[in-house]
Amino acid sequence: MGSRIECVFFSEFHPTLGPKITFQVPEEYISRELFDTVQVYIITKPELQNKLITVTAMDKKLIGCPVCIEHKKYVRNALLFNLGFVCDAKAKTCSLEPIVKKLAGYLTTLELESGFISNDDSKQKLIPLMTIILEDLNARGKCSLPIDESNTIHLKVIAQRRDQPIVQEYDVPVFTECKEDFIKIHWDLTTQQILPYIDGFRHIQKISAEADVELNLVRIAVQNLL
Repeated sequence: MGSRIECVFFSEFHPTLGPKITFQVPEEYISRELFDTVQVYIITKPELQNKLITVTAMDKKLIGCPVCIEHKKYVRNALLFNLGFVCDAKAKTCSLEPIVKKLAGYLTTLELESGFISNDDSKQKLIPLMTIILEDLNARGKCSLPIDESNTIHLKVIAQRRDQPIVQEYDVPVFTECKEDFIKIHWDLTTQQILPYIDGFRHIQKISAEADVELNLVRIAVQNLL
C-alpha cells in the first residue's frame, strides 16, 4: 500500500484543556477515542520533542514531529504543537516522514519570526494550508503553500523504489555523473542541503553532521538519489 494521506491534523497543548486537536482536514476524522489513545505521542514529554514519531492505533498510522518552543511570553513558558498526517495502518509512510519533519521546522521558524502559531488570527491560516497539503500531495506528490507575500513553502514526496539498497551511516556516496549538472536539477530542500557535502570521501554520518541534517533524513535523501 502506498503513502496516501487520509488526514492532516494540527494539535497543540491548551493551558486549561491540555492536549487537543485544534484543526483537522477532513473535519472530525480523528475520533476522540483515537486521540485519547495516541495523545502522549502527539503532545509529548521533553525526551520525545522535535523527533519524528510514527504510532499505529485503531487501524491508523499517525506521523508527527512534536515541537516545543520555550519562552516566558507563553502560558506555562512553552508552546507545544504538532502538525502531522494520518494514513492507513498498512501504508508505507517513509516518503512522508521528511515532509512532516520539514513542516515542523517551517512552523517553528514562522512562530519565532512572527508568532504565526501563537496568534489566533494567523493560526487560522493553517486550515487552508492543510487542505492544500492533503489534496495536492495525494494528487500530485507536491505542493506549494503561500504563507505571505514573501514566503512560500514547497513540499514534495520523494517516491521510494522497491529495489533501493539500504543506505548505512558508514557508506560513502559517490557521483557517477557530472556533479555540477546534478546540482542544477530542482531537488527538495534536504537533498539541496547535502549535495555540496557529497564528495566521494565523506560518509553518511559525516555528511549529516557537517550539513546539520538529521541522519535518517540524509539516508533517505541519498537512497532516493541511487
